[in-house]
Amino acid sequence: MENITIYYYDGCPTCRGTREIVEGAGFAPALVDYMEADRLSKPKLLELLRELEMSARQLLRKKAPIFDELLLDDPKWSEDQLVDLMVAHPELISRPIVVTRKGIRLCRPAEVVREIL
Repeated sequence: MENITIYYYDGCPTCRGTREIVEGAGFAPALVDYMEADRLSKPKLLELLRELEMSARQLLRKKAPIFDELLLDDPKWSEDQLVDLMVAHPELISRPIVVTRKGIRLCRPAEVVREIL
């Protein structure tokens, strides 16, 4: 069975939809609920960003209330500061992120996952 990992939050409809597509295609993905304490370290987030070829700013979830509270649209925030904030406040990370042997994608919308199955 192919290894598929979904960086996931169960409260997210897009995450659930992505999971349904993956499972519907016959896969049993590993689910990493990165909203749980210590589930997504800074080194792991940096690795995912490299693989996604995205900056932290590109991966920021702008709908998170804390995004506005911290004024994260201000360009004063460095990449390193944004990564630190994303680790401390995982609700700032756009989701779901899916990793397969064929690649990695931020699956928004959920159907994007089909590109790497």
